[in-house]
Amino acid sequence: MEKLFVTGASGFLGSRIAKYYNGKYEVCAPAHGEMDITDERGVTLALEKFMPDVVVHCAAISDVGLCEKQPERSRRINVDGSANIAKASKGMGAKCILCSSDQVYFGQPAPSFYTARKEGEALEPFPVYGQQKLKAEQECLRVNPDCVVLRLSWMYGLEAEREGEHGDFFRALLQQLKAGDAIKAPVYDKRGITPVHEVVKNLEKTFAIPGGAYNFGSPNEKSHYATVYEVFKNVGLDTGRLEKNERAFCQNPRNISMCQEKINRYNIFFSPTGEALSRDLSLAICSLIGNTVLL
Repeated sequence: MEKLFVTGASGFLGSRIAKYYNGKYEVCAPAHGEMDITDERGVTLALEKFMPDVVVHCAAISDVGLCEKQPERSRRINVDGSANIAKASKGMGAKCILCSSDQVYFGQPAPSFYTARKEGEALEPFPVYGQQKLKAEQECLRVNPDCVVLRLSWMYGLEAEREGEHGDFFRALLQQLKAGDAIKAPVYDKRGITPVHEVVKNLEKTFAIPGGAYNFGSPNEKSHYATVYEVFKNVGLDTGRLEKNERAFCQNPRNISMCQEKINRYNIFFSPTGEALSRDLSLAICSLIGNTVLL
């Protein structure tokens, strides 16, 4: 049985990866107290002890606001810690998978609001988090050219939120629907929103692909508002409850929707955002069939 080492296994994505692949792989998913990724020697010793075939690096400070407030601390974790993982993986011949973010595209205008972003673009992210994830990509590929960098989009889960776990778009939407709240969605923001279970299931296919950066998530050709409108129409919800947010990103429309052409070459595909959200919201409504707020 091959060995899989997962960092950040208490987090949103890492916990699901460790659970899903446990049994198919021998999984080691150390808690934060068991391995400090900013300690280069400690990382090397931890990996040498387990001798993994594949290392999936999910650990990060992904709170955008916290990165702005504590840039040095977050840099040590997001950049230095990632480089330590990539370097140690190379040293023992393990495949390294780095979880990056679509936030690397957030900063400079896209070629067009309607054009999905591609991996080869020159990037100058605006938020500190996006800057750190891009720097982490660069450092990991410098020390380990075989590292596979996955630029992940906004993800959501279907199960109940775990204690201490951050919320996501899908579960927040369900709460708003149940409460009868109006739903506000930006018209100048475009990005993919991906079911996390598709990320987890597709992950294994990345263990055998060449090193480099890959967009890894659901494609989306529509603005956030148009996406939610499409979903409401598909599942029979009242579109009158949906309001346009025309202030957010109006000065500089944000397009971080990612082109999937590169990852598709390796037979890795994701459901389009509108299709996935419509399917999963329909299932959620069916499970709440007695709730007249939703129907």
